[in-house]
Amino acid sequence: MAAGSLSLQNLFGRLNVIQIASPVLILMILSMMVLPLPPFVLDLFFTFNIAIAILILMVAVNTQKTLDFSVFPTVLLVTTLMRLSLNVASTRVVLLEGHNGPDAAGKVIEAFGHFLVGGNFAVGIIVFMILVVINFMVITKGAGRVAEVSARFTLDAMPGKQMAIDADLNAGLIGEDEARQRRSDIARESEFYGSMDGASKFVRGDAIAGIIIMLLNIVGGLVVGMGQHDLALGDAARIYTLLAIGDGLVAQIPGLVISIAAGLVVTRVSDDRDMGQQFVTQVFSSTKVLAITAGIVGLIGLIPGMPNLVFLLIAGSLAWFTWKLSNKQRRIVETPVKVAPPPIPEAVDASWNDVAPLDVLGLEVGYRLIPLVDKTQDGELLRRIRGIRKKFAQEVGFLVSPVHIRDNLELKPNAYRIQLKGVEVGAGEAFAGQFLAINPGRVAGTLNGTVTTDPAFGLPAVWIDITQRDQAQAYGYTVVDASTVVATHLNHLILTHAGELLGRQEVQQLLDHLAKEMPKLVEDLVPKILPLGILQKILQNLLEEGVHIRDMRTIIETVADHATRTQNADELVTQVRIALGRAIVQQMFPGTGEMQVMSLDPTLERLLSQAVAGGSENTSFEPGLADTLVRETAAASQRQEGLGLPAVLLVPASLRLLLSRFLRRTVPQLKVLSHNEVPENRIIKVTSIIGGRT
Repeated sequence: MAAGSLSLQNLFGRLNVIQIASPVLILMILSMMVLPLPPFVLDLFFTFNIAIAILILMVAVNTQKTLDFSVFPTVLLVTTLMRLSLNVASTRVVLLEGHNGPDAAGKVIEAFGHFLVGGNFAVGIIVFMILVVINFMVITKGAGRVAEVSARFTLDAMPGKQMAIDADLNAGLIGEDEARQRRSDIARESEFYGSMDGASKFVRGDAIAGIIIMLLNIVGGLVVGMGQHDLALGDAARIYTLLAIGDGLVAQIPGLVISIAAGLVVTRVSDDRDMGQQFVTQVFSSTKVLAITAGIVGLIGLIPGMPNLVFLLIAGSLAWFTWKLSNKQRRIVETPVKVAPPPIPEAVDASWNDVAPLDVLGLEVGYRLIPLVDKTQDGELLRRIRGIRKKFAQEVGFLVSPVHIRDNLELKPNAYRIQLKGVEVGAGEAFAGQFLAINPGRVAGTLNGTVTTDPAFGLPAVWIDITQRDQAQAYGYTVVDASTVVATHLNHLILTHAGELLGRQEVQQLLDHLAKEMPKLVEDLVPKILPLGILQKILQNLLEEGVHIRDMRTIIETVADHATRTQNADELVTQVRIALGRAIVQQMFPGTGEMQVMSLDPTLERLLSQAVAGGSENTSFEPGLADTLVRETAAASQRQEGLGLPAVLLVPASLRLLLSRFLRRTVPQLKVLSHNEVPENRIIKVTSIIGGRT
């Protein structure tokens, strides 16, 4: 409805109608209770009430999300107040002028009293009571119950929704503005259902008031007709009963329509605008809804016996307004003309243009996932990938190559494949329009859907439809959409293969960026002291062990200090890690608390030190010792993660590089830290000893 809202504000901006619509409407409703209205004006207001009820029903039918009609509880209250005010105004006219005939209170009341019930007041009373029972006992009560249950489930699911938003924000899938908007939507949704639970009580009270008002009109009419106008009992009963029935029906039928609209809204909330802006921009912004409403009101006006002039007047006004709004939208939204691309000439012979370089990062999708990456359809996955690259650059320290996306008809319709330099490094399936409910380990129930595993971390998960989303969050599942599934998998693989993504071109761009602030430092190191290739290898080794390279100043200064003595990449990496020790420890153990780490048994440590004493780069372990080391390290790492602690092994500096490379493939979650890299102010607590007797 955004385009319609903008058009409406442009249309009424100079008159400032939107800002004054709410107080004028309230004052008009209140004035009907105290000011006498002539029959024609009463007809106009009753017809307007019917048109508003139909319009609200059409908006409810065409609303896709509850937040698109968040002003509905207020609309419910205002329309209920309008019906009660019309009842007061019509009661005044009925009692004052009813003795003059059945049209004394206007043509609308007369039409409803004669046309709908055939002029039989007994039939009219029964029809009126049936409508009240339907409205009071069925629709309003059901809508109120749904709103009450929805409010409870929405509140129960709020923590899970907030955690999902925080997870997307931390993963770089969304920005601060979108996260703030999502949190606001969650709060508005719970507020909406709470308001609907209370607003339904107004409609129930209106139904009870309708019965009482009708009885008072009948009794009061008999008293006035017989006592003041000397009418016979039969004449007074016939005239005033039909007028009372017509008055009750003309008020209860719109109330029934609005109750149906309430049920539609709550079975499928406030913002920064005032109530007048909300009402006008949300109700009077769709030309489709306005045109349908005008047509329905016009057809009613063509029925013989109805007040044709009033109904056709309202229908004509709505049709004129629809035409004006449609012209405004047509002037604002201009359809761009697509120009056919010029034909590509056929190549006569092969050339170097036929040799296409491999994409560093590639994403191939099946045809059912194309809408997620289609620019013309504002694909959600494209925006998330941009967020991933930005967050990676801010946290890790360099900008990865763009992700080249293409469709692949050889894949399954819902499959995708992630490639690194033309080689597949990850694959999975995602279902557009569905949600993946991931089991983090503690959930309160099971869900119906397609059982699978999270492609990024291998957690058990279930693909569910949108109707089960709130239930899954209430059970404790982490619920994400298809775009988030693919984006999270891609983000995980980029972090895992960060070292391979840092080529010489990225290193040179990194140096060029650093040279803007420290030109002398970069100029003195590369290429005067150290070749670019050696620096690339140093940075790659750091990234392969999960060390961020954001602090390039410290890295360059450390390499420059030691490059004159040695240009061995491994030795320089050791010196850089010592210089970055505080940042490495902070990355593993945030804060200033104690470090809970694993350590080697002194005997095992002595055996490993003897193995590397020769200083050979190709040091190997005795098979039995290697098997014991791998088995016990993996078990200790699992115990650490079970306690919610990072798997960190603290070893002497001479063993760190060897153990890191040896254990990286078998225990990928393990980080190996040397004593030299731990700051002096950190407290170390050993939780597991590898190689010790148990």
